[in-house]
Formats: sequence, C-alpha cells, structure tokens
Amino acid sequence: MDIRIGITQSAREIALEVDETVTSRDALKTAIDDALAGKTPTLWLTDKKGRDVAVPTARISFVEIGSADSGPRIGFGG
Repeated sequence: MDIRIGITQSAREIALEVDETVTSRDALKTAIDDALAGKTPTLWLTDKKGRDVAVPTARISFVEIGSADSGPRIGFGG
C-alpha cells in the first residue's frame, strides 16, 4: 500500500510503499491517529525494503493512504 505524508514548511513529501502482509491498513490508521493526537512524538513506518522511516508528528500536514494494487500508471491520464 502506498503512503504519502506531507511535511509542513517543506516542498517535498515522504512517499513510502508498505507491505500489506506486515502492516494492516487498520493498524496503520491507528498508528497515524495516535501520532496526530500527540500520543507519540514520532511516527515510525517500515517500507517494503525493510527501511525504517521516522516522521516527527508535529510536522505532519497530511497523510494519504492509497492502494498498491492499482497497477502501473501509463500515459498522462489517471
């Protein structure tokens, strides 16, 4: 599943692909909700390659969770 995280005062976004067999969509939403509620100062995510990514929760402007099974995009249209 694809995740995009916007960071305040930064032109770039964090884009990750997370393995759905390791992390369920509901568990991911719960972790994001807890981070945005201030329960944890850092949101830790692990991508498909096993890399850990830390995001300071005070800097998160948005989170978009997509589906990885949408297939490859070809051309200009969506």
